[in-house]
Amino acid sequence: MNKSELLEFLDEMWMDYLLLNPEAHQIHQLFSERNPEVVNDHIALRTFDLPAVNLQRIAQPFINAGYQCGGEYHFPVKNLYAQHFQHDDPELPKVFISQLLTKSLNEENLDLVNDLISHIDINSLKSPGFCYSGRHWPLSYNQYKQLLQQSEYAAWVAAFGFRPNHFTILVNRLSSHKSIEEVNQFLQEQGFELNDAGGLVKGGPDEYLAQSSTRANKVQVSFSDQSAEIPSCYYEFALRYPLADGHLYQGFVAASADKIFESTDTR
Repeated sequence: MNKSELLEFLDEMWMDYLLLNPEAHQIHQLFSERNPEVVNDHIALRTFDLPAVNLQRIAQPFINAGYQCGGEYHFPVKNLYAQHFQHDDPELPKVFISQLLTKSLNEENLDLVNDLISHIDINSLKSPGFCYSGRHWPLSYNQYKQLLQQSEYAAWVAAFGFRPNHFTILVNRLSSHKSIEEVNQFLQEQGFELNDAGGLVKGGPDEYLAQSSTRANKVQVSFSDQSAEIPSCYYEFALRYPLADGHLYQGFVAASADKIFESTDTR
């Protein structure tokens, strides 16, 4: 992919994300009205560690477009592993890809996840747009709830498939709001619900990164046996602090990301 193709690719991901999170469009508009530009810091994607769909498979289109791995992260409590990828062009968003370590699932849930993945057509896997291709399998509401009892993350991927879990506004580039606290207050005044797991603000100057996010809005999902309303996607906000060399920190903080993941929790 050349740069224009990559930008189109990222825009298509954004449009797919808005289908599940229309309030992100409202928030983007609110900031667009108050700022010359609204810059996306990163996009997050979720998957399983199974060979057909693992992190490296999901990352491949980005690697082909010039992205390189910029860091790796472990989440032992949630049984997740993640890497972030970044491009030499600082104007392009980073991509944060996490995967569930499926060996952590009980036998029944592991069999279910393997069965879901077996439904994916091989040609779909080869498509660069696979990372926002949605769900490829039938799933009953009872199966969703079965996964939910053990892993909110596994249930989310089973219900929504492959698509952006969140986009992120880079607070550093806002002229209207200079801190995460200001952003949070503004959003709450506008009636948006924020993720308060671990506090409204995750991280800070000591970690070189402060983050907050909305709570995932609920959408109607069609399961094979019924339709149900479940949490979908959320919008994140990130403020990056300068390192000793003056450059902004470009990585992520596992302890903070751990709480950001809970933006999609059903509890």
